[in-house]
Amino acid sequence: MKFPKQKIFKAFLILTLVLVVLFLGFYFFRNALLHKAIAKVSDKMNKEYNSTFSVKTASFDGLSGIKLTNVILVPKNADTLCNIHNIETSISLSHLLVGDIQIGTLKIDRGFIQLVKKGNIKNFDAFLKKDSTNTSKNEKREYAAYAYRIISKLLNLVPTDMKLENLIFKIDDNGKKAQIAINKLALVDKELETNLHVQTNTFDQRWNIKGFADPRNKKADIRFFNLDTGAIRVPYIDDRFNMLASFDSIRLNIENIKKDGSELHIDGYSSITNLKINHARIASKDVVIKNARFDYRFLLGSDFISIDSTSTVQLNKIKFHPYVSYNTQSDTIYTLKVAIPKMKAQDFIVSLPDGLFTHFQGMEATGNFDYKLDFKFNKNKPNSLVFDSKLNKENLVITKYGEANLTKLNGEFVYRAIIKNVLQRPILVGAGNPNYTPIEQISPYLQKCVLTTEDPSFFSHRGFINEAFKQSILKNIRTKKFSRGASTISMQLIKNVFLTREKTLSRKLEEILLVYILENNRVVSKQRMLEVYFNIIEWGPNVYGIGEASRFYFQKSPSDLSLNECLFLATIIPSPRKFTYQFNDQGNLKDYAIRNQKFLSNIMLRRGVLTSEDTINRLPVYISGNARSLLRIKAPDSTAVPVDSMSIDDEFDL
Repeated sequence: MKFPKQKIFKAFLILTLVLVVLFLGFYFFRNALLHKAIAKVSDKMNKEYNSTFSVKTASFDGLSGIKLTNVILVPKNADTLCNIHNIETSISLSHLLVGDIQIGTLKIDRGFIQLVKKGNIKNFDAFLKKDSTNTSKNEKREYAAYAYRIISKLLNLVPTDMKLENLIFKIDDNGKKAQIAINKLALVDKELETNLHVQTNTFDQRWNIKGFADPRNKKADIRFFNLDTGAIRVPYIDDRFNMLASFDSIRLNIENIKKDGSELHIDGYSSITNLKINHARIASKDVVIKNARFDYRFLLGSDFISIDSTSTVQLNKIKFHPYVSYNTQSDTIYTLKVAIPKMKAQDFIVSLPDGLFTHFQGMEATGNFDYKLDFKFNKNKPNSLVFDSKLNKENLVITKYGEANLTKLNGEFVYRAIIKNVLQRPILVGAGNPNYTPIEQISPYLQKCVLTTEDPSFFSHRGFINEAFKQSILKNIRTKKFSRGASTISMQLIKNVFLTREKTLSRKLEEILLVYILENNRVVSKQRMLEVYFNIIEWGPNVYGIGEASRFYFQKSPSDLSLNECLFLATIIPSPRKFTYQFNDQGNLKDYAIRNQKFLSNIMLRRGVLTSEDTINRLPVYISGNARSLLRIKAPDSTAVPVDSMSIDDEFDL
C-alpha cells in the first residue's frame, strides 16, 4: 500500500509543528522547569539523606547552558559537605530527551567540598547507606552490567571541556587533615592541565597533572609531577595509617573500556618511579621500588571479577603474570596465580626492593629460574584450600652471600639474641664455649622430643611443610589476622641467627627466601643445623643452649637427661621464660603439665619414636639446679607437727 505524497508531507508538517511547540514551550518555561527540578532534588535530599540542598540562583544561559550560584549541601547536625559559589554548565539535549544526563562543558569558580569526621559522626554518612531497592542477598548481581552502567554514568558527568578554579577538597578525620586546592584545572580539546596545592599536618606541596582525557570514548593517559623539589607525598595516609608514602611521578593510562556480551574489559597500564614506603608493619626502614609498572586487563562477568593472566607486573627487572579472581558462580571462590617466566637469578636479586631485603644486599648468583604459585580458597569449603608453590632451577648457584652469610653456620661464630629490641649477652657457638654441646652428646630422648614438638619431618623436608602452610593460611583467614605461623626448625634457625624478631613483612619474606637458599643449596647439613639449633635457642631466663639448660634445671650434662626431663624441656621451648607456671608451691609439676608430657610421650609411642621399654621406671621431674630458686615454693609451716612424731590416733583425729 502506497501513501500519497500529500499525506506524508502533512504528517511531517504536523510532527515539525509539535516539535516546535515543544521546543518553544521548553524555551519559555525552561527556568520554571529548572527550579522545579532543583526543588525535586532538594526534597529528595531532605527525605532520603536528611540533608539540606539549596541553590541561591538558577537560570538558563542560551539553549542548553545553566548558571547556578551558591550551591550548598549540608547534612543535618553535621558540617557542610559542599559549598560552590558559581557553576556554569551545559547539558546535551539529545541525551536528555532519552533520559540520560551528559555534561558538555563545566566551569566552577570558588568553593569547597569537605569530608569531616568528628568522633563517630561523619558528614557523609547518609550518602553511604545502602539502597533498600538493591539486589537482595539471594539474588546475584550482574557485575559486568552493573559496573559498565556506573562507569558510563560517571564518565558522562565528566565534561568534554572543563575549567575549575579556586576549588578546595578537604578531609578532616578527627584532626587528621588534608587539603587539595585546585588553583586551576582545565580540560580543553581532550588535553588536561592542572595546578594543585596540597597541604596536610605534615607537608606542603604543589602538584602538576598533565595528560590526555577523552571521557566520551572512555580513554585517558594522565601523569602526576611535583612542581617543587623532592618526591610527591601521599596526603592523609601518613596521619591516618602512620605510613609515609611518596613517589617521583606516576602515570595512569586507560586504553579501553568495552562491554563484549556478558563481559566487561578494562585495559590499560599504570607506572610509578621511586616509590618509597615506610610503615612499622612492612619494614624497619624505607622500602624503595625504583621502577614499577602494571599492564592490566580487568575482566568482569555476570558472576566474577578478575585480573586476567595476560596482565604483567614489573618491579625493576622482575616480571610476572598475576591472575586474581573472585568468583560467585557456584561457591564464593578466591583464586591467586603468579607466574614468573624464566629469568636470570642475578636480575632477580638486584631487583629486590631496597629496604625490604636488606640481608640480600651484595649477594651474587648465576643461572636461571622460573616460578609458579597456585592458590585457591573456597569460602564454603575451606578445607579444600589449594596452595602449590614450585620453583624450577637451571644451573642456579649462589656465588657470593650478602649480609646474611649462611656459611657461617658451618664454623664457630658468636650469637646474640634480641628480645624486645634489646641485644642479649654474646654466646659463642663452638668448641671454645665450655657449655657448647655437639649433637652426639645430646640425649637422643631430647632430640626425639624436640623434633616431635617442633618439626617432626625436619630430616625429610626442604625448609617448608606445605600442609603446615595450608593450615596456617586457613587459621589466619578465619581469625582475619596473622595469628599462626608455620615455622620449621630451619625457619627458627634463620630467624634467630640472621634476622630479628620484629613482626614485619620484610622479616617474613627474608626468612622464606633465606630458608629456601639454606635448604636447597646444601649450604649446611641437617645434623649441623640441628646441633646449632640446640646450642642457641633460649631454654629459660638468660639461659641459652642445651649445655646451660641441662645444668640450670637438673645439674646434669645433656647426655645424661632422663626421658621425663627431656619431655619437660621440649614443652617449655615455646615460652621458656614462663617455665615456673608449670610448678605448684611444693615445687612439683602441676597436673596440666604432667598431662602435656604424657600427651607428648603417647604421640611418640604411636609414631614409633619411643618404645614401651623407654617409659618403664620413669621418675617425676625434680628441679635441682639454679632454676629451683625461681620456683614459688611455699615455706613449710614451723608450727606443724612432723608426720613421723604423730601417733596413729593423732593421724586419725586430723
